[in-house]
Amino acid sequence: MAYKPFDLTGKVALVTGGNGGIGLGMAEGLAAAGAKVAVWGLNPEKNARAEATLKGYGGDVLVQRVDVSDESQIVDGVAEVLKTFGRLDFTAANAGIGGGAPFDEMTTERWRRVTTVNLDAVFWTFREAVRHMKSRAEAGDPGGSLVVTSSTSAIHGAPRNEAYASTKSGVLAMVRGLAVEYARFGIRANSILPGWIATDMTEGAQHNDKFNERVILQRVPFRRWGEGEDFAGIAVYLASDASKFHTGDSFVIDGGYTIF
Repeated sequence: MAYKPFDLTGKVALVTGGNGGIGLGMAEGLAAAGAKVAVWGLNPEKNARAEATLKGYGGDVLVQRVDVSDESQIVDGVAEVLKTFGRLDFTAANAGIGGGAPFDEMTTERWRRVTTVNLDAVFWTFREAVRHMKSRAEAGDPGGSLVVTSSTSAIHGAPRNEAYASTKSGVLAMVRGLAVEYARFGIRANSILPGWIATDMTEGAQHNDKFNERVILQRVPFRRWGEGEDFAGIAVYLASDASKFHTGDSFVIDGGYTIF
């Protein structure tokens, strides 16, 4: 019998912020591996493009307009996934925002906005997913995988980005706690730490010649920006049975930036 640990046929995956960048890269990998995929995003045009792309893989796709800064929309969003697909096996809390500013000029309003989207929303999303996964386990069907998109900002200094870095460090602690608390139900929890990735959030830096020369070409051993597709494989691994004993870990995907 062929070894098929990466076959996601029959599994249901949710990717927040899945209409572009890292999230869409994850969603494409999951869809290509056979999963039914739900993605959340706010931009209608990006949502439509993501839906068309994901449907090209031939599986079932659900695209939802969900504002993750609103707890009730997250609760309703997960409920719709469960109503549509009947289960939820993999949840990637990927939606996030920047919000850089000199620390002494950071307003409480901006700080709260970043922490709400990048930290509170992860809590709300994972809470709803865990409630379903735990209930399913207690009924005799254990398993499930939680993944959060953190950042290398969580492990190195991020000047003018302390709000962002604080949230990305916070989710690492959250994931480690979840990994210990819910292993008894077969639920795994892991984090991904991207480096410099070509997304809407890094649009300005991508076109900055000085930044590209000093950072991408000199400090990233691969000498290029990361792309959304670079996260397809890790998403499939963490959603699949290949990672059924892998939990509480952090995967740095930065082209070698952190170690160079």
